[in-house]
Amino acid sequence: MDQRLLMLLLLALWCSEQQAEGNHNPAEPVRLVGGASGCEGTLELKRAEWRPVKGPDWFLMEAAAVCGHMKCGSAVSVQKRANSSVRSVWWVSSDCVRPGYPLTECALADSSSSILDVTCLNSVRLVNGPSLCSGRLEVKTSQSNQIWSTVCEADIDRQDAEVVCRELGCGSPSVLQGALYGEVESPTWTAEFQCGGTESSLLDCRRSGSVRNTCSPDKAVGLTCSEPVRLVGGASRCEGTLEVKLGTWKPVKASGWTVQEAAAACRDLDCGSVVSMGTRNDSSVRQVWEIEIRCLKSGYPLRQCASPSLLSSQSGTILELVCTDLLVQPIISVSSSGGVRGALQRSSVGVFQGSSFTIGCSIQPQYPGGSFQLSFNSSNTTHSYAQPASNHSARFLFPAAEPAHRGSYRCVYNVHVFSHNFSSDSRVLTLTVSVTACVSSDPAVFIIRLVVLLFCLLIFISAIYCSHKVAKRPPEGSRLSHGRSWMLEETKREEVVEEQEEAAL
Repeated sequence: MDQRLLMLLLLALWCSEQQAEGNHNPAEPVRLVGGASGCEGTLELKRAEWRPVKGPDWFLMEAAAVCGHMKCGSAVSVQKRANSSVRSVWWVSSDCVRPGYPLTECALADSSSSILDVTCLNSVRLVNGPSLCSGRLEVKTSQSNQIWSTVCEADIDRQDAEVVCRELGCGSPSVLQGALYGEVESPTWTAEFQCGGTESSLLDCRRSGSVRNTCSPDKAVGLTCSEPVRLVGGASRCEGTLEVKLGTWKPVKASGWTVQEAAAACRDLDCGSVVSMGTRNDSSVRQVWEIEIRCLKSGYPLRQCASPSLLSSQSGTILELVCTDLLVQPIISVSSSGGVRGALQRSSVGVFQGSSFTIGCSIQPQYPGGSFQLSFNSSNTTHSYAQPASNHSARFLFPAAEPAHRGSYRCVYNVHVFSHNFSSDSRVLTLTVSVTACVSSDPAVFIIRLVVLLFCLLIFISAIYCSHKVAKRPPEGSRLSHGRSWMLEETKREEVVEEQEEAAL
């Protein structure tokens, strides 16, 4: 009996130790140490013992997987740091790092003086988006219980979005729209943000005193920030030394770059097409970003493909680009058989489910020929449609609007002139699809429809009343009509008899 009691006590002690360790990190033995919080610092992994991690080919995507493992929100930066001495580390290849897969399965024992520092943002994050700078906005309501709350569209404006994009290390906000990257998920944020625009964190902003208890499913705010890429030192913003911001602004190492990769950089900059690509030797030893070409070719933004590298006069050169905005910006428009909600001058319009709609692309006449490409992006898919330009325009028909058509659309005009291929992108247009057209979002239209409905109902009731009254009137030749005639004749006969009797007297 005493042995059983001893075994139970030992088992309870072991379970309590395991629970205490699990409360530190419920996912797996990964931690960030030496930083201002548990979501930034040197990355360490525990197999038999805790060791720092060496990742020679780590990018922001791998850091994002670590932040997700630790429920620490979005990844802001990943840096290689040289240690003062060689020490035991865990070597983790980037090919093995992916969301949901244990990092311990990727670790190999090694020795190195280079270790990784990762910074996660533990207050806001963007989820379900195509990049780290776009997605459905969520905020952490409490640092202790790891609960993330969806933000409603009514609780954030463009000034608040400026703070969010800056906090995430991205560029300025370009799209702010409800249900763009998924519907509301519980719990929801219950107060309106009132940022001044200079705050370093969204949770530092003032909030309204009123509390909102509900948020419609299609009102979860989706945010798209521009990518933190720039060209400096040139005659315009579309030429100069290419720099990427990943925590800090640094130039890009010109290693393995072709015109194809340069064209992707020009698109990220909204600078049209690439005209020329060059390199510049730098005599100083400095930190630069090295872009993984394979990652860039897969369609990821520059920032997500950047890793820190040391540049010296012997190891490489810095990349310089000249992009052009030779073409004017194309115009994107929407028409629908069921009508379009919202002004076409705005960045968001809506159509009704089941109705056909057409997205038109057009451009002012500059050069003959060319073609239009319609790019579509949603939370889980990307499509591209192409047509040759006819009279400097193209029309893309969609027979029936479905929820799958919700997302961002952009027209790209391509033309070959002056022995170069040039392209120009339209503004981004966000399309929403409503389930029914019975109730219009325009109050004036709703009132007009209501008045017409009430008028029609009044006419209908009046017609029923009149027909019912006519039906109650006896028709000519009926038995009731004959009875009344007989009574009249009898009455007249009696009056005649009475007159005769009076005359005889």
